[in-house]
Amino acid sequence: MPFSGFDFIIPVLVVLVLLLLFAGIKTVPQGFNFTVERFGRYTKTLTPGLNLIVPFIDRVGAKMNMMEQVLDVPTQEVITRDNAIVAVDGVAFYQVLTAAEAAYQVSGLENAILNLTMTNIRSVMGSMDLDELLSNRDAINEKLLRIVDDAASPWGIKMTRVEIKDINPPANLVESMARQMMAERNKRAQILEAEGLKQAEILEAEGRREAAFRDAEARERAAEAEARATQVVSEAIAAGDVQAVNYFVAQKYTEALATIGSSSNNKIVLMPFEASSLIGSLGGIGSIAREVFGEGSTPQAPSNRVSSARPPRTGPSQE
Repeated sequence: MPFSGFDFIIPVLVVLVLLLLFAGIKTVPQGFNFTVERFGRYTKTLTPGLNLIVPFIDRVGAKMNMMEQVLDVPTQEVITRDNAIVAVDGVAFYQVLTAAEAAYQVSGLENAILNLTMTNIRSVMGSMDLDELLSNRDAINEKLLRIVDDAASPWGIKMTRVEIKDINPPANLVESMARQMMAERNKRAQILEAEGLKQAEILEAEGRREAAFRDAEARERAAEAEARATQVVSEAIAAGDVQAVNYFVAQKYTEALATIGSSSNNKIVLMPFEASSLIGSLGGIGSIAREVFGEGSTPQAPSNRVSSARPPRTGPSQE
């Protein structure tokens, strides 16, 4: 059977339809967005999955990665406010939120983010002293993130994190900082030692004051007791109680004798006193003791005076 021209047209049309379908079907992988341009003008954004475009009229423009990406910031030298030169490097994390803005608002997105981050690192860290720079890294990261994110927001991206990795001062500066730190620690140690000595002296002085106060209080109470005893004896004397006088005199007498007898330097003790006085005193002491302990009536002191025996005087007699 001979083939007509129509029999050749049908397969050609089928092939053309299949080619148009393949040209119009676009598959977008997960984590990416494709921009569509019609005659060079942006029209829409293709999301992940199966999408259709107009063949030979529409074409895919930019293929944007929508996942969070990391950008390494190379090492650069920064001059601080106190004229110290430090080498600084870092890392930046960003994510594309709007594919069309990231594709058409800036040329060379990564290069733009990198230069923006490096410039702001010099600006932020150059306005700080070296000590502040080394001790406030979190504050520096927060400030850098805020500044870079505000500057990059028209590009349809979100800066998620900007971190300073290393801050390396020169070797001579590091040595000077070490000496300064050692001097500061020695100063603190001396201050703490001085504070400790001060507290010890204060406590010692308070202890001496408390001891002196208690000694004075004890002497005051002893004086009050002595005054009370003297008052009682005085009242007894005023009332005509001779035994109280004998008791008081005998007490002082015996105390004096005990002091003399306890001396380690005296081997011979001379006691020039009259026996009658000592006997009278002892009698008064016994009478008062019996009155205190309630043993009978009060006896009278002996009326007869016993003369003390005196040794005969030797020597030539006078005629």
